[in-house]
Amino acid sequence: MDEHPIQSLIKTSMESIKEMVDVNTIVGEAVETQDGSVIIPVSRVCFGFAAGGSEFDTKSSKENDKSEQQKLPFGGGSGAGVSVQPVAFVVVGQGQIRLLSINQNATIERIIDIAPQIIDQINNILKRDNELFTVRTK
Repeated sequence: MDEHPIQSLIKTSMESIKEMVDVNTIVGEAVETQDGSVIIPVSRVCFGFAAGGSEFDTKSSKENDKSEQQKLPFGGGSGAGVSVQPVAFVVVGQGQIRLLSINQNATIERIIDIAPQIIDQINNILKRDNELFTVRTK
């Protein structure tokens, strides 16, 4: 059985989308800086797809013998759209991994990101104060 024209439209559109959207679109290529850090871009990818068509009945097809299989004229189309938005950068270097969000409203994410550093600093201050207290009491 012959392939219906709409199948060809959908197949072509889906192949084009497959070429545009892959894992390298979401997680970009790593870039190494002069200080040895590696920066990896992360993006949000959204895409949509639509296809449709119709077969048109003509006068000639009505007048012909019913037993004769005649192809009806086909009209159709398809379309797709892709949106790529950068959302963050993963920075690997200097013994740590950080996620730098591009979003301006990322205050909570930033606090979570620097929380380990703050805890380490507080622990160091408490240790130093404890050592000073121990030395003074002796």
